[in-house]
Amino acid sequence: MSYINFDKSQLVNLEYALNRELLRSNRAGSYANSTIINCNTRRYHGLLVTHQPGIDNENHVLLSSLDETVIQMDSEFNLGIHKYPGGIYNPKGHKYLRDFVTEPYPKMTYRVGGVILTKEMVFTTREDRMIIKYTLVDAHSPTKLRLKPFLAFRNIHALSKENIFADKKFERVPQGIKVRMYQGYTDLFMQISTENEYTHVPDWYYSIEYQEEMERGYEFLEDLYIPGFFEFDIEKGESVYFAAGTKELAPASMKRAFNAELEKRIPRNNFANCLTNAAQQFIIKKDKGTEVLAGFPWFGRSGLSTFVSLPGLTLVNGDTATCKAVIDTMISEMKGPLFPLFGSGNTATYNSADTALWFFWSLQQYADAVKDPQAIWKEYGKKMKIILDGYRQGTEYNIHMDEDGLIYAGQHGVALTWMDAVANGKPVTPRMGKTVEINALWYNAICFSMEIAGASGDTAFCDEWKDIALQIPVSFLAAFWSQERRYLADFIDGAYKDWAVRPNMVIATSLPYSPVPEDIRKDVLSRVKQELLTPRGLRTLSPKSPIYKGSYCGNQSEREAAYHQGSVSPWLLGHFVEGYLKIHGKSGLSLIKSLYEGFEPVMTEHGIGTISELYDGDPPHIGRGAISQASSVAELLRIGSLIKKYS
Repeated sequence: MSYINFDKSQLVNLEYALNRELLRSNRAGSYANSTIINCNTRRYHGLLVTHQPGIDNENHVLLSSLDETVIQMDSEFNLGIHKYPGGIYNPKGHKYLRDFVTEPYPKMTYRVGGVILTKEMVFTTREDRMIIKYTLVDAHSPTKLRLKPFLAFRNIHALSKENIFADKKFERVPQGIKVRMYQGYTDLFMQISTENEYTHVPDWYYSIEYQEEMERGYEFLEDLYIPGFFEFDIEKGESVYFAAGTKELAPASMKRAFNAELEKRIPRNNFANCLTNAAQQFIIKKDKGTEVLAGFPWFGRSGLSTFVSLPGLTLVNGDTATCKAVIDTMISEMKGPLFPLFGSGNTATYNSADTALWFFWSLQQYADAVKDPQAIWKEYGKKMKIILDGYRQGTEYNIHMDEDGLIYAGQHGVALTWMDAVANGKPVTPRMGKTVEINALWYNAICFSMEIAGASGDTAFCDEWKDIALQIPVSFLAAFWSQERRYLADFIDGAYKDWAVRPNMVIATSLPYSPVPEDIRKDVLSRVKQELLTPRGLRTLSPKSPIYKGSYCGNQSEREAAYHQGSVSPWLLGHFVEGYLKIHGKSGLSLIKSLYEGFEPVMTEHGIGTISELYDGDPPHIGRGAISQASSVAELLRIGSLIKKYS
């Protein structure tokens, strides 16, 4: 039996099945994503979602879905499923589903009377192509299969509506057709491995409803275009392949292309392998660079997420080459001492005070892996100096070092830390001033730079920063520590100190160079464990706070208001674990192992085989946000490696 599988009772239960999504992607950032019964519930869902450089350099849904109809003795059984307004599902193909397994490929088994049909799906690694293998396992009379493609040709953030501009023409290609609904798009090739009959009957299907978008407070009705349908005979025991891609494929090579993908994959046959597979999905090759996608299905690249995630995504598996390639790509887009937070080129935004400091942490993990500090300083020393000098002297967004050696960052109306949610045009947690994690990262960045500069004989650099490095721990304790409360302030701004119990202080316990002594780190971890620790990570705010929000739901403003006011962030758990093990060593492994192993049930929830962006602060800690998040997966992988290290 497959490690992850769903039976008939689960698949016909729409409340259960529609809340579980499957994702497959390639190294270009293209993907296929839908629920486990192939009923799309998001505008981001689709069987072929690809990058479109001729439009806007973003992902677009080309093939939204594909309806299969089994035809026997003039009777038709449609295996598709779509939702329409009024709670209407038509057709209701999920009632024929008997089984769904994820290995070696996602495989669905349908039973219609005496017909047993399996459907296996693979998204190819190097090309933007979905290949579906249909096998007629059993049948008692001649059987035909009809395939009806639903096309969107629109940006993943938009919705398609019937219009007069859609190009309804098609061209025949070997055993299939190619179409292109609008100028600027790549062609969509749809081909079948066996002889078939294509009937061109262009039509629109109106008001297909996306449940998740409706619940999230967005527009949720879409019109999809159907150019026609394919029909072919299929015999008992026969397998037929359908391919949808941006390039033509020889029909005779479909079977070989399908089978070849199996050799490239780590089987998702246990928890650790699921995490490893999920990690690979975030690494993409783009414009000769290597990048990290922040999450699926709607995130692009985030500089902050890149550096937070990179060690867990690459170094845990010994992939130093990819780690370096990502670092080099990000460095090529620096603007003074800052890295792009979102976007690239002319669309890049740099409003982040912590991204550049997480760069040091990421580089630090890389340096520890390659064990060549002199080479690191020689290649990256100049950039490191630019960042440190820029923060010391002052840069954009009022980011600067004060006389006490601590970093102040703040500009009204702009969120500069990772807690950057905005509701009704205003930052929910502006945290303007001196924040606890930024200053812990600042101290770590200076000390790490001095370490490798010293190993390289750059004594002038070490002399320049020595006094600041000595000053920061004293200033840090005076600014953030409360002897009475026994934990660290979240941020300070002048005389004001914010004593909300948030997880940011845990960063001061995990870094290789910490500005606080062990006894204080122990107290901080104790407080975090008492008020913030959950089975899915750390809450972003203590439930004792009057503004705590335990559920991440509602419209966009309501969700943003809850994002950092109680929702659980899995990535923070990695830093709690590292800080905890530094204090407790082997004696702390029992707790850490239980936390790590407690994530295994997540493999069959929300995003199948991966870790969500966030979870509700209140039990049962339901998965929310993006179904697969780079930082969440990365830190679970890093926790696994820390368990091995301390064992």
